[in-house]
Amino acid sequence: MRISVKFGAAEKESVEVIVISLFENVRKIPSELDPLNKALGGVISNLLQNKDFTGKLNETIMIPTYKKSVPKRILLVGLGKATELSSDKIRQAAGTATRIIQEKKFKNPLMLLHKTEYKGISIEDVTRTVVEGVILSLYNFTMYKTLKKEDKTAINNFTLIVQKKDVLAKIKSAVKNTQIVAEAVCFTRDIVNMSGSDATPTFLANKAKEIAKKTGVKCRTLSRPDMKKLGMGGILNVSRGSSQPPKFIILEYNTKKRNNDTIVIIGKGVTFDSGGISLKPGKDMDLMKADMAGAAAVLGTFKAISNLKPSTHLVGLVPCTENMPGGSALKPGDIIKYMSGKTVEILNTDAEGRLILADAISYAKRYKPDAVIDIATLTGACVAALGTFTSGMLGNNDELKDRVKQAGEKCHERVWELPLWDEYYELIKSSIADIKNTGGQYAGTITAACFLGEFVENFPWAHLDIAGTFLVEKDTPYIRKGATGVGVRLLTQLILDWKKLPDARKKRKK
Repeated sequence: MRISVKFGAAEKESVEVIVISLFENVRKIPSELDPLNKALGGVISNLLQNKDFTGKLNETIMIPTYKKSVPKRILLVGLGKATELSSDKIRQAAGTATRIIQEKKFKNPLMLLHKTEYKGISIEDVTRTVVEGVILSLYNFTMYKTLKKEDKTAINNFTLIVQKKDVLAKIKSAVKNTQIVAEAVCFTRDIVNMSGSDATPTFLANKAKEIAKKTGVKCRTLSRPDMKKLGMGGILNVSRGSSQPPKFIILEYNTKKRNNDTIVIIGKGVTFDSGGISLKPGKDMDLMKADMAGAAAVLGTFKAISNLKPSTHLVGLVPCTENMPGGSALKPGDIIKYMSGKTVEILNTDAEGRLILADAISYAKRYKPDAVIDIATLTGACVAALGTFTSGMLGNNDELKDRVKQAGEKCHERVWELPLWDEYYELIKSSIADIKNTGGQYAGTITAACFLGEFVENFPWAHLDIAGTFLVEKDTPYIRKGATGVGVRLLTQLILDWKKLPDARKKRKK
């Protein structure tokens, strides 16, 4: 789909439908809409006065013009109360309107940005949230469906019209950059929604190679012999029960500009998680095809960054494997050894994500990173603690955690911090090895992060647990049921906003 921007008068546009957003309970329509309202014989102002349209968030009404003006239809969508406006409400309204347009099968809609700046929300942010709402709401996973011709509802061109020439350049730039990120989110959603038999470790490695075709991105993949040489005890042992070969993907962007900060992003890539010998219950096991949502988010971030071209040196590490209960599978009670020499007692083979992430965190130190962020569908305990509206965040550096939080607020992929105190590290001590891979009945999200923290050295680190946010169970205004693509917008925003991190080499505190 093409998104274009133009300057013009809404009442003179020859389109199937034009979208206009309004606040709740406005007594008088904005002056910018006067020409259109007059061309319609005052129908918009009459609707507001008679309260046939109140402007509540995501409320809509379609108005046929019957040739009183050039646009054939007006679609009003509510923004909610002006005093409660947020970027995400703009995003929701844009998504809600776009879904209706798609259902009506209009091919070339137009949206009027009659007000391009609100208190606390810039022109660029208004545009960004509108475009995100449009593109993300149109996503529909149909890879495995047989669609009839009449079922296809593609929008060919979505036009944003503004009534001030002086903002045109800023809006065009914001549209271009936002479309890149939103399409990367959809790319990630596709991968996460795919079946585990299709989205294998080899498939993810091939996707990474495709991304590396962009200028400035390099990719290499480690196979089992390479991992053995390095002593990657986590991924090698987790993969033992699977017929699918494990892969360790290494992506690198902007390798020549080493004077900039180096950020390493790590994504958990368990392409199907049966639990291994500690077999999961059958109910909802189908969702475990998506246990590589962290890996997909890293790939999506690289897809976006490779087009946006920030100055930061970015490294992506993606350990990929299945976790299956084969005859050679890892067993409870086994002891595994890592490249650092650290030994781990396996109490539960279903606590496998932390095992492969530990390999990646250890590998990251060779880049002398200024920051490391890992993202993973790691613990059901995170869903129990925080629900499905926020991801869990833990880490060892307050400045880094604050930046992650700010990026999450900006794009509405919010995070909430949990503690990582010394007492929690005591829970993963083992009597027969250095540490064990579970910490007992309580604080599962925290003890999983403690396990990762044992492999972190003197670099700032943040861990994001997306177990509650990687999918939605029903449609929302701009996310269809299924994978959300969470992490792509957050990580991309973090990287685009990046400034040198102070005290980057400060030794971590447990």
